[in-house]
Amino acid sequence: MIGIDWRIPLDEAWRRSGESRAIQGNLDPAALLAPAAERDRQVKDILGRAGGRPGHIFNLGHGVLPETDVDAVRAVVELVHGG
Repeated sequence: MIGIDWRIPLDEAWRRSGESRAIQGNLDPAALLAPAAERDRQVKDILGRAGGRPGHIFNLGHGVLPETDVDAVRAVVELVHGG
């Protein structure tokens, strides 16, 4: 298992490390401060790159920024869980 941040596209990380490795990553925490449409676009991009592979753990690159609206976090969790 490796952890990556938002600067490395998820599919590229798998290409570099091997398809059998689990990866934790990789939404830029600043995306939670963006307008909802942009935030959701970034989340969907990551999920698309994961392609339903087993071994993907969705998270933020370096945690939640203090000024982040809790509703933005909830929206991301709902989107990741298919809501």
